Amino acid sequence: MPETPTRFGRIRAPREDWLAKAEPEAPLEPDLAIIDTHHHLWDRRDHRYFLDEFLADADCGHNIVATVFEECHAMYRADGPEHLRVVGETEFVVGIAAMSRSGRYGPTRVAAGIVGAADLARGDAVEEVLTAQIRAGGGRFCGVRHSGAWDADPVIGNNAAAPGLYRSADFARGLDRLAALGLVFDAWAFHTQLDEVIELASAHPEATIVLCHCGGPLGYGPYAGEQETVRTQWLARMTELATRPNVVVKLGGMMMRLAAYDYGTAPRPPTSAELAELWRPYIEPCLELFGAERCMAESNFPVEKMGIGYGALWNVFKRITANASAAEKAAIYSGTARRIYGLADG
Repeated sequence: MPETPTRFGRIRAPREDWLAKAEPEAPLEPDLAIIDTHHHLWDRRDHRYFLDEFLADADCGHNIVATVFEECHAMYRADGPEHLRVVGETEFVVGIAAMSRSGRYGPTRVAAGIVGAADLARGDAVEEVLTAQIRAGGGRFCGVRHSGAWDADPVIGNNAAAPGLYRSADFARGLDRLAALGLVFDAWAFHTQLDEVIELASAHPEATIVLCHCGGPLGYGPYAGEQETVRTQWLARMTELATRPNVVVKLGGMMMRLAAYDYGTAPRPPTSAELAELWRPYIEPCLELFGAERCMAESNFPVEKMGIGYGALWNVFKRITANASAAEKAAIYSGTARRIYGLADG
């Protein structure tokens, strides 16, 4: 199975020359406080994204007060027990957070929260990893993302080794350990797998589950040209999922997987108004079903940078939420994140 079979469903370095062709946009509602609830920091073969790179993107006129780092297989330890090597990522991000906290790099508190990695399928044994992560996090470690995203078609490109991860008994025991330690579980599944997330939320009502990327609607490979069918299936599952009060949704993160436009061949990035119309059919139902108190906006940078700049991306969300009340906007852009992830900064 090829690792990167199509231009969609994969991470690639952004094209700065192409991004520079975007129409200039002033930030909408520039005073609105934003906690970016989902971004990465990494050093890949073709792309480095550390503090300087993130802050250069965030310097766009929006009021980014704090962020939450999301696991991305970055800087694992090179040695030691295999199951504990993931702690290296948290150690790396804590260093970035300390730099940001110094105030020398501006007011944004980068990585005020850290959602790291742990193999929850280790069952009860995962507690060793979780406690090591908490210690390494220095008060910032707030949750774990363990992806279950899998599709039978090799064109999609999977984030899980096999189907059915969220239905395994070992995973259930690992999730119980996570919840007992007061940590949040970030779930990543495609729209075809949302029944698994519904089952998890029902079986583990004490666990706080954050569903990444609007529930993973797919729009390429076998799902290309099937937008209405995909949205109908997605909406039915999201409607059911919204009845589980322990589930929160991250708004955004659909650049690769929804493939709403071909950023590989488009002559320029979309405007925020154009992308808002493509994403609105998914973001608005999330807000209607879950309510502002159970929704939070995410940049998913630098992944989304393949298709749009950071400033324009936040304008996308602000266009979609233009009719929300001040209290609702406060929840979507910062309040929900503070409460769910227990953030001290921001």
